[in-house]
Amino acid sequence: MPRRKKADIEDAQEIEQIIGSLSKTKIKLKKIDFTEKQQDLLKIIFDRNTKIVFIGGPAGTSKTFMAIYGALQLFNMNNNYSISYVRTIIESADRGMGALPGTVDEKFCPFMMPLNDKLFELMSAPDAKMMTEKGVVSAMPINYLRGASLNDQIVIADESQNFSVKELVTLITRIGENTKMIICGDPMQSDINGKTGFTSVKKIFDDESSKKQGIHTFDFDHRDIKRSEILKYIVKKLEEL
Repeated sequence: MPRRKKADIEDAQEIEQIIGSLSKTKIKLKKIDFTEKQQDLLKIIFDRNTKIVFIGGPAGTSKTFMAIYGALQLFNMNNNYSISYVRTIIESADRGMGALPGTVDEKFCPFMMPLNDKLFELMSAPDAKMMTEKGVVSAMPINYLRGASLNDQIVIADESQNFSVKELVTLITRIGENTKMIICGDPMQSDINGKTGFTSVKKIFDDESSKKQGIHTFDFDHRDIKRSEILKYIVKKLEEL
């Protein structure tokens, strides 16, 4: 196993200090050995001045994992937070949630699988169950947000490459007091026929004036893929398209 660089160790210790100094821990998260780039992202998420983070990158680069881990640690820092997981009902160009049987909650359940997977990956099964049963963590489709004001929340918007510009505008204009939004998207995997709003909206906030307002953009690439080596190769080739 390669030895960790001194800078990596110092960054990891800084992350631990940020968490430890503010924590009112109610949930115990599993120990994670973060890369230097992942640590850079966590510093942005944990910064008190951060309001919105756009995270772009291909499949397998831990976007959802990092967003959920960051949200859970923010909850540990401030137990007044609740965590909302938001997705579009779009999964492909020819299927919508209305075609599925059951209530809204039952229809949306398949779209929550990445959230549930990460919760059970990051904490014990009893803690994961408690977080959802007590409503600390909840999920909703993007089209149910119009008119809402999101206060005291960490909002994770997942698969945001499937949000239209209109849907993304609806999301980010819901932001209220003491709320952070973590917006994850993979521009290579949009299912809405090239009408994704993620790339264009992320781009307009990719400047210094937005950073001063607490709005950040962050990008992973094929070198950051954790899922498998073959996926690194596939994504690198696809980036040449």
